[in-house]
Amino acid sequence: MEILNASLPYAPWVNPAQRRLPGVMPLPRAEWLFVDDAYAAQMCARAQLLATRPADVLDMLPEAEDAAAELLGEVLRDLPFHGFTVTGAQVMRPDGVEVTLDPARPLWTLGHLVQADFCILQKQGAEHVLTGAVLCFPSSWTLREKLGKPMMRIHVPVASYDAGMGARVQRMFDLMRPEQPMWRVNLLRYTNPALYQPRAEFAPKDKSGAGDYIRSERQTLLKLPRTGAVVFGIHTAQVRRADLTEAQRAALAEIDGSA
Repeated sequence: MEILNASLPYAPWVNPAQRRLPGVMPLPRAEWLFVDDAYAAQMCARAQLLATRPADVLDMLPEAEDAAAELLGEVLRDLPFHGFTVTGAQVMRPDGVEVTLDPARPLWTLGHLVQADFCILQKQGAEHVLTGAVLCFPSSWTLREKLGKPMMRIHVPVASYDAGMGARVQRMFDLMRPEQPMWRVNLLRYTNPALYQPRAEFAPKDKSGAGDYIRSERQTLLKLPRTGAVVFGIHTAQVRRADLTEAQRAALAEIDGSA
């Protein structure tokens, strides 16, 4: 089933100055969460994945338990800004669905509240390590292969993530302040509109420069104030190429022409 946005809700890559890697920008604290026009359909898909494929889309190492609990608290604090009603142990979502909070399963609860996937990264030695995640909409990777791995190892299949890039990202993590989230947006071309697209490392990707579907991840970084863990949020939006705005189509053509 196709789950598409009516329009692409964010496209900072239209501005040439915002295409550089890693291309992160500051973000107001309340805006690190996001709700778009595909909310209800995406949440239905997330609930189905969490019910039928829990071992594939959610996992956590013991050392991430405190950070996961803290993350749930931070999200609950900001939900009212985005049209949610939080009353005790109940949350009324913008689509009218009521969710009962389960503090014993913070990542599972988050998976039923917001569209974004969340990865917990904790400093272990010189690098941050992926210690937990709820990952319902992977873009050609699997949680099973990445859990417990440091950032450089996680990005081995990504040619542009070299030692220099890794050092810059690690320095950014080390210097981040809890009150100042960061964000960036990527741009992917897919021939398959499925939001759940797990793939093993180095397996062929179902992507094409001529794909009909433009998939974009609004990637956020938030440092948790108590545990110091860095949370990598991934909010996925997807449209047909024909539904891009004129400015977005022109920028895409320019990017593809310079690749």
